Amino acid sequence: MTNNNDKKVLNVPHLRFPEFSGEWKKCKFGDIATGFDYGMNAAAKPFDGENKYIRITDIDEASSQYLYDDVVSPDGELGDSYLVKENDILLARTGASTGKSYLYRNSDGKLYFAGFLIRANIYKHNSYFVFSQLHTHRYKKWISVMSARSGQPGINSQEYASFPLYTTSLQEEDKIASFLKLLDERIATQNKIIEKLETLIKGIIETVISAHKPNTLIRNCLECNSSTLQESQVAETGTFPVYGATGISGYTETTDMNGESILIIKDGSGVGTVKFVTGEYSYIGTLNSLTVKDGYCLKYIYFALQRFSFEPYKTGMAIPHIYFKDYGKAKIFCPTIEKQSAIAQKLSSIEDKVSVEKQILFYYQAQKSYLLSQMLI
Repeated sequence: MTNNNDKKVLNVPHLRFPEFSGEWKKCKFGDIATGFDYGMNAAAKPFDGENKYIRITDIDEASSQYLYDDVVSPDGELGDSYLVKENDILLARTGASTGKSYLYRNSDGKLYFAGFLIRANIYKHNSYFVFSQLHTHRYKKWISVMSARSGQPGINSQEYASFPLYTTSLQEEDKIASFLKLLDERIATQNKIIEKLETLIKGIIETVISAHKPNTLIRNCLECNSSTLQESQVAETGTFPVYGATGISGYTETTDMNGESILIIKDGSGVGTVKFVTGEYSYIGTLNSLTVKDGYCLKYIYFALQRFSFEPYKTGMAIPHIYFKDYGKAKIFCPTIEKQSAIAQKLSSIEDKVSVEKQILFYYQAQKSYLLSQMLI
């Protein structure tokens, strides 16, 4: 590829295939697409085996592809005007997901789009090339500005049609699209590798732990520790990590813990989620730290709690809570310490493999982000 880092030529990407030259043409989304119409206002019903219904929540945040986790059908009159077709791009028009996009794939079958989505049909240009421009930093910044309004954020069809795009010859658009698709396919493959490994972990836990009759009170094998540390007391840099609900939330110069423990979310969203940590660290007050008693393997109990249902022990309406004094009375299956250690070692080796594969995925995603910033304007 050739580069244009000196920016002597305007409207040209930083990286470009050497056989192409000349400036790209700046236009509006509405100049190269028709429609910008709204979807059908229909409730969802169980999947009828043929007609799928795509809503904002059915578009994957990471891949922008149609999710098959909970396929449903529209409960209404099915007109062709709401049928998603080749070269159609769907755009979320309201809520926190404003700006989310989806490009129709033939493999997704017969698909009708819902009312909180806007459809634009690309013509005379490569739809994947256009779709890729909806994943750039420039697009995200535009979404942030356009949707910044009082109350519920949103962007209407006229506003979407005004988004500035750049086009070039169809031959160059095709080549860029083909190149980026190869990377997308590799990312999809990497996600499948991770998914299979995580499914394997769940399967082993179900077979060797959950399938057996519980025989040990949780409070007999774990100690519960609390923290009063708040987010406002945490710095962006420091010596020791501080864990919050979503991972490391900051750093401190002092530490509350040294060694292994299970951190469990006890308040708010994700209540009951567990994470195994080791070393010197602190944790926010919305978490508890669970440490092991003599005669038990902490890593084994960590895996057992991954499949343990905390649902019966949740309290609170608006903000859910769980308390150790309640779920500590529940039982889990604990074999001999030797068997606990063997099971934990087996599952840990697979979990380590998941971590490696996630690092590879992160690399591919970073590479995709970089190429989008360099190959597109």
